[in-house]
Amino acid sequence: MQANWFKRIGWFYLPVSVPGAIVCLLAAFFCLTVFRAVDRHSHSASDTLYGVFPFFACAFLLVDWIGGRTTTPSKP
Repeated sequence: MQANWFKRIGWFYLPVSVPGAIVCLLAAFFCLTVFRAVDRHSHSASDTLYGVFPFFACAFLLVDWIGGRTTTPSKP
């Protein structure tokens, strides 16, 4: 029996349960916090983008990994 936290829509995972929504909210809160911290010390838009990219990429990959592990595979 596998938990269904997410539903796969194309390349993305949408939360369909409370744990899935919590994972997405924590990732969004983390990204917002990182953006505010990096943007406070950057001098241009490119500084901000270069500063947040590693953190955003890791957060999105973690959500993708969790989504892939908690989604029932579709049958062909």
